[in-house]
Amino acid sequence: LPHAPQGEKGGKNRHKDSMGDKGAHRLILAQPTPFAKPVPPLYEAGMASDNLPSLTLVLGGARSGKSAYAEALIANSAASALYIATAGPPQDEEMRARIASHQQRRAGFPWRLAEAPLDLAAALSGHANPQEPALVDCLSLWLANLLEARRDPAAERARLASALQSCPAPVVCVSAEAGLGMVPLHPLGRAFRDHLGALNQHIAALAERVVFVTAGLPATLKGQQHG
Repeated sequence: LPHAPQGEKGGKNRHKDSMGDKGAHRLILAQPTPFAKPVPPLYEAGMASDNLPSLTLVLGGARSGKSAYAEALIANSAASALYIATAGPPQDEEMRARIASHQQRRAGFPWRLAEAPLDLAAALSGHANPQEPALVDCLSLWLANLLEARRDPAAERARLASALQSCPAPVVCVSAEAGLGMVPLHPLGRAFRDHLGALNQHIAALAERVVFVTAGLPATLKGQQHG
């Protein structure tokens, strides 16, 4: 968290700054800190280079390190890869900053970029190089785009499953785990959570390896542990 100003005795000025002259509380928001290297050292040290399974699903909460882990899986297993980004055009500065952070982290590896905010199955179906793994980041954002565009999540999920099964290259999919928190108050939030749960279960059933990342630490839920 940002450091508050320190007074001579360490307390008075800090209290005054956070409460203001009239006692009104001001909330200080923490800014996300991007990884400094394309592949975090945490994953560099303990990951052996091996052949990726045909499908890997990497799950995790927000800011859990799931994307960095998925990128490292591929970077330690291939000379180049296809990065399929599901984010649409950024709508605000915060989203632009997040995208820039992801791009900075990937700068040290030869990724070939494809954007698929809606037609993810088509992007995978067009990938025919078995020597070039594909990273999909992420399924949860893709689902949000589908709901906003009023597309049928079940039908799109079936199309995606078919494309994943027929893709000749190894695929690593990243998705958020949204079922561990409170029940959303808004109906759309509950619909997103329910559809995401169904999507994650469907892809996990197809995957040879499923990994859950918490606080940057990967735990293998299915398949052989990497490294």
